[in-house]
Order: sequence, then C-alpha cells, then structure tokens
Amino acid sequence: MKIELIVSTRLPTPFGEFTIHGFRESDTGQEHVVLSMGDLSGDEPPLVRVHSECLTGEVFGSLRCDCRPQLEAAMQRLAEVGRGAIVYMRGHEGRGIGLVQKLRAYAEQDAGANTIEANEVLGLPVDARRYDAAACMLRSLGVNRIRLLTNNPLKVLALQEMGIEVASRETSLTPPGPENERYLRTKQKQMGHMAHWFD
Repeated sequence: MKIELIVSTRLPTPFGEFTIHGFRESDTGQEHVVLSMGDLSGDEPPLVRVHSECLTGEVFGSLRCDCRPQLEAAMQRLAEVGRGAIVYMRGHEGRGIGLVQKLRAYAEQDAGANTIEANEVLGLPVDARRYDAAACMLRSLGVNRIRLLTNNPLKVLALQEMGIEVASRETSLTPPGPENERYLRTKQKQMGHMAHWFD
C-alpha cells in the first residue's frame, strides 16, 4: 500500500493542542488523519489509539455505541501523558461496512438482533476493517513500536502483522449506558473485547 503525507498543521482542541497530519491513500484516494502530541521518536514507545470513523456517534452523539467517549478519552489520555497519537481511520464506519449499511444493521438490532447477528442477517462481514493504512501512517511518522490503547485484541494482531511492534496494550474503558450495554456485552463475549464492567 502507498500512502502519502499531504499536510501537518496545528489543531487546538479542548484537550490541548495537537498536530493533525493529513494522509491520502494513493490507490483509492481515501483520506485519513493522525492526531499527534509531543515527540513520537525516542526509545520509549508512544501511546497510540487506532480509532475508526463513526459519524453517528462522534457527530450526532448516538448512544448506541461508545465511539465518541472512546475518542474523547483517548484525546484526554494523550494530553495527560503529553506524547502519543490517534490514528483516525476514515472508511471504517460500522466496522468497515459503510454508513448506510450500518444504519441497516441498526434497524436489524431494533428488531432484536445483536451487533454481530445484524451484520450476518444482511450478508455482511462482522468486521471488514483493514489496518495496513494505519501501519503505513505510523511508519511515515517514524513510529514502529507502540503502546496500544484498545480493548480489541484483533487490532493488536492486525498491527503486528503489518510490522508494528505492540510493546503493550492498555485498556480504553468507558462506562456503558442503557443504549449501548448490549452492544458492549456482545463485543466482550463474542469478539474478545476487554470490558471489566461486566465481570
């Protein structure tokens, strides 16, 4: 995969000032961004979250998922440690099935299916995301070894397969609510996600 760093610029946020790096995949034209704080080079691996785009949660505040609280918690955590990055993957809406297909899956969930069953009923993969672009962006910023902020064991494996060394994994737990508890329980029980709320 070929991915190009197009621009880096300052991004002031309520959590502090980040540098935002804009990337474009050469073959598809898909654009992604990385938010970074501090110097990512050095012997100690930086804290990194690989975060999937979620319009419904991050823009409209949907309570069906925990995407917005996860993103905000990651930004807060980076501000606290003063060093790290959030790799924001566009094109990952609905675990990679796309926005409208995700809305169709929501309708199936309203009819009683869980998040995995909904995708299966629609003939869609449970998780269609790829992380090769994430690995390429990290490498282009000089990062080959990371502390990964995630609850998802598949992200660890995917990044390792792409040549990124995951020195450690840190959980990113946000409290469940009545609208997303079933979703989070399903991810814990059927997808291996860490979620101590239900232990």
